[in-house]
Amino acid sequence: MKQILLAYLLVCLFGVAVLSVLSYGHGAGYAYLYWRDWQVQTNLWVLVGILVILSFSMQMLWYVVKRYLTREQRKTEKVFSFSHLHPYEQLAVIWLLNAAQDQRDFIQQSFAQSGLLKDIIHARLSWGQQHFDEALKSLNQSNPMAFELAELQRIEIYLSQQDGQQALTHLEFLNQHELSPWLFKVKSAYQQRLTNLWGQFALQFPWLYLRSTQYGHLEQNIKTLWLEQLLLAFEQATEDDLNYLQRRYLDLSDEIFSRDYAVKLLWLKLLFKMPEMAVEHEKLAVHLLEEQFNQDVFYLWFQQQLLRQNPDYKLINRQISLWEEKYTAVPVLTFAKWHVLQAAGHEDEAQQLLELYPDDVRMSYLRIKAALQGQDELQRQLNQVFETNTNFIQTKI
Repeated sequence: MKQILLAYLLVCLFGVAVLSVLSYGHGAGYAYLYWRDWQVQTNLWVLVGILVILSFSMQMLWYVVKRYLTREQRKTEKVFSFSHLHPYEQLAVIWLLNAAQDQRDFIQQSFAQSGLLKDIIHARLSWGQQHFDEALKSLNQSNPMAFELAELQRIEIYLSQQDGQQALTHLEFLNQHELSPWLFKVKSAYQQRLTNLWGQFALQFPWLYLRSTQYGHLEQNIKTLWLEQLLLAFEQATEDDLNYLQRRYLDLSDEIFSRDYAVKLLWLKLLFKMPEMAVEHEKLAVHLLEEQFNQDVFYLWFQQQLLRQNPDYKLINRQISLWEEKYTAVPVLTFAKWHVLQAAGHEDEAQQLLELYPDDVRMSYLRIKAALQGQDELQRQLNQVFETNTNFIQTKI
């Protein structure tokens, strides 16, 4: 279609030029047509224009009819060979089946004449075969107009090579790079691809991701997995890693409270492992417990309170009492309160609590422990049995 339009445009320009030269000094000419009762009197320019329009109309009609007939014929045509498919159909099948490596030669041949994508396609295929050096070499020779596409592929190669620092450098650069105008129509797909690469990088290098200068690259599920990775690898963290983790939380502290509950819970577990973040841990724990009661969150908050050098039992007791008013029939609050009252010397009040929740395993443990007062060996054995229970809470008073 484009070739037909270009051909007619060139013919028209050439015809105009020739007629202009021949008409110079002689006028536009005169044409008279007579057929049956029809008469047409005009000049040569109008006649030529009409003939060109008629020719173009017939050409377009033939083009449309031919395309329709070909399409209808292909609907009933039986296909026995991949090579008999139209090139666009072959590319579509390769895309649908993710068969780029199986049809490597065909893909390279299809894009051999593309000055824009030839080297990027070659790099993509080389990356699929784990020929990373060859892929990087092709990207270095790629067209500058396809810079963003080359960078995306380059990041994938660095991730495959486990080169986190290079991947981070290029991700940060792309993140602040203004997209080329010709990619605006696929901007959402480009942004999604970049987001996916950020997620892949964060999961491969969870501690290195903390060194990125900008935040907010990760989708919700990837963010949760990333925080879980930090928890699993916490013992391998360096001092610098922990400093970056603290800085990241402090930078996001105003936003954390509006995040998803699962994300806030994972941040709480990370903060618990950093004593210097005790204040932030307490704020986040109280926020989560005000939002909804969670036994794990309460355990973390309670242990953090008891691990202080000089626990404020009066303040702890007051806070537990407030939660008891908000969340009724929660035995673990009474269990924790008993320990606080015992530590504060309010043994009579603690004894009254033992009458509550007769069927709860934790309260049963406290009743038996109180009955064995002064029998250290039996209490030791009781503790040993109780600590195997999944609902056990470590207390250090």
